[in-house]
Amino acid sequence: MTLKEVPIGSSVTIKKLNGNGATKRRIMDMGLVKGVEVFVRKVAPLGDPIELTVRGYELSIRKADAELIDVE
Repeated sequence: MTLKEVPIGSSVTIKKLNGNGATKRRIMDMGLVKGVEVFVRKVAPLGDPIELTVRGYELSIRKADAELIDVE
């Protein structure tokens, strides 16, 4: 399952980051690394972006980036 598929109000743990190069580094710099728990707070009306709570702060990411993150 990817982060994009997680329903609103659910908590998941990051299992793997897909992607390469600068995209993967940008995702990791935002604090989304393997083993981190993520809570899906909201999804915009058209589905993009997705608002998350990660390590005590709120973060909004695009659906395209959320597709690169495998969760369990």
